[in-house]
Amino acid sequence: MNRRTLVIASASVAITVFAGGAALYSGIKPEPMPAPTPAGPGNDTLIRIHSPVLGPVSAPVTIVEFFDPSCEACRAFYPLVKQIMAQTGTDVRLVLRYTVFHEGSDEAVRILEAARKQNRFEPVLEAILEQQPVWADHGRPDIEKAWQIAGSAGLDIDQGKKYAISLTVDSVLAQDTADVQANNVKQTPTFFVNGKPLTEFSPQGLYNMVKAEIDLTKAGS
Repeated sequence: MNRRTLVIASASVAITVFAGGAALYSGIKPEPMPAPTPAGPGNDTLIRIHSPVLGPVSAPVTIVEFFDPSCEACRAFYPLVKQIMAQTGTDVRLVLRYTVFHEGSDEAVRILEAARKQNRFEPVLEAILEQQPVWADHGRPDIEKAWQIAGSAGLDIDQGKKYAISLTVDSVLAQDTADVQANNVKQTPTFFVNGKPLTEFSPQGLYNMVKAEIDLTKAGS
């Protein structure tokens, strides 16, 4: 079972996955991942000041996700991550890092950055991911459709297009690309939890790692 099939199959039953901390997908074997670079103390290549953050800023557990807006596995994993966050309350935040592996993904990132400038990041992100099959045809991405989708989620398209080509957004893309390389990220999504790379790539693996980090923070408090 390849990575894409694993994640998309998992997403179809996500609604029952995390209730009560129950065991997840016992019939699905985790897929091994290329080892990302462990994040040592003071490693600022995982989180930058410009990185979008979803959830409580002061949460004791941080999921860093290197994601590509054109990536089908990222699209499938997003509701699973949100479900983990909903179940864990104020204990978890999500930091997103742009990873532009597909054609047109850099332009999609520009749309997301324009949305963040207008305080519309999360609704635009969710619309872009939900309608990914409409605009992200690999090899022939339709970025104008992506802009229209963002507009339907509340983005001022005219202002957004002006900001999207700014040096500020160029800098964000350049920095995230450098950090992708620094952390040896080879595929998306790639997760780190409190600086530790997720090596058991599965919804169960991510949930277990997050729960273990929550337990550690509470034990030390």
